[in-house]
Amino acid sequence: MTWNEDYQRKCTGAAEALKSVSSGDRVWIQSGCGTPSLLVDALVARAPALRNVEVIHMKTLGAADYTRPEYAGHFRHRSLFLGDNVREAVCNGRADYTPIFLSEIEALFESGALPLDVVLMQVSPPDAHGFVSLGTTVDCTLTALRCARTVIAEVNRQMPRTCGETAVHVSRISAVVESDRPLLELVAEPCTELHMRVARNVAALIPDGATLQTGIGGISEAVMHCLAGKRDLGIHTEMCSDGVIDLMESGVINGERKTLHRGKAVTAFVLGTQRLFDFLRENPSFEFRPISYTNDPFIVAQNDRMVAINGALQVDMTGQVCADSLGTRPYSGFGGQIDFIRGAARSKGGVPIIALLSTAREGTLSRIVPVLDPGAGVVTSRADVHYVVTEHGIAYLHGKTLRERAEQLIAIADPRFRANLEDFAVRSHYMERTPAAALNR
Repeated sequence: MTWNEDYQRKCTGAAEALKSVSSGDRVWIQSGCGTPSLLVDALVARAPALRNVEVIHMKTLGAADYTRPEYAGHFRHRSLFLGDNVREAVCNGRADYTPIFLSEIEALFESGALPLDVVLMQVSPPDAHGFVSLGTTVDCTLTALRCARTVIAEVNRQMPRTCGETAVHVSRISAVVESDRPLLELVAEPCTELHMRVARNVAALIPDGATLQTGIGGISEAVMHCLAGKRDLGIHTEMCSDGVIDLMESGVINGERKTLHRGKAVTAFVLGTQRLFDFLRENPSFEFRPISYTNDPFIVAQNDRMVAINGALQVDMTGQVCADSLGTRPYSGFGGQIDFIRGAARSKGGVPIIALLSTAREGTLSRIVPVLDPGAGVVTSRADVHYVVTEHGIAYLHGKTLRERAEQLIAIADPRFRANLEDFAVRSHYMERTPAAALNR
């Protein structure tokens, strides 16, 4: 049987394909812009016939109806990184959250600690040799499909073929559901002037020839706008957004001085718009790899001048970083923050950065805090933190005492909160009151 005959034999409708899911199964769903929403909808439609199916994934786009209250007992979601489509269900106890470094997820599948039964994924049409492409999203899916019993693929004519470890032969697929629809998009958060002020401080720490890891959000997008004057930048990251396009087209990002995968923008997935999908299509400048590779701190550290830029919800006076929860309420996940902070710290000339706005809730709440909120999780320990950047400046904490940390963090906090932060630091014996502050009282 030729690969094409095998492929045609496996073509079916979504409802028929999802009959492969049985009660008690664990189902992996490809994430991000690769979310196979056609298959997800068909899975939810099978709810009356299913009990205790565990749905597992990172940040997906689109609806996640399997988390709705009426599907309790039919589905239960296990989140490895929360998106806004599942956050409420996790916070209300209808779904579960697993704190884990992204670099360690695939090892759970391979070791049998978290065995998978079914994979739902979205791929390109096959090439002349019978290989489909995972397109926008390799993430953990390449490893997942190698470990699962059943692999169901939505073969979408609009999914771009991408370069790197993205190829899957049709012989590895159990059922094919063909489609022709636009991919789900994630439009970047608009950059405000505050974002730009933070970004300019971040950009001051980025040398020519640096290799960058960035995320999604206003600060990350603003940083991209501030790099036009840099030279020979590279990319080694878990995800890319639309922000890389202009910098690559202008030659600012060319990877010429990378010490690992020279000339290649290495990523595990993208979160962006159709413009990015078109830019990726058969573009040899990109090299997609599984997250277990892109986020491995020992791999990351092989990039000289590695600059890791990650966000935070709160930073306390000693430098502890909360990035995944609001008090006891899970908000996002560990993601790749520690993977890249530690990798950059061990890189020759590396720059590990935590970047955040100094306030939240329209300036009424300081993100530099005396102590983290009760129940808040520490994603990055104070011993791991090097640079903390806000719109008010740059604090360098690595190797610093508690007194030095408190002084530096107070200096980059919003001025309206500095007196209260200093009062706490003095009462806690982190520091003595500065003479200038004493005279002002």
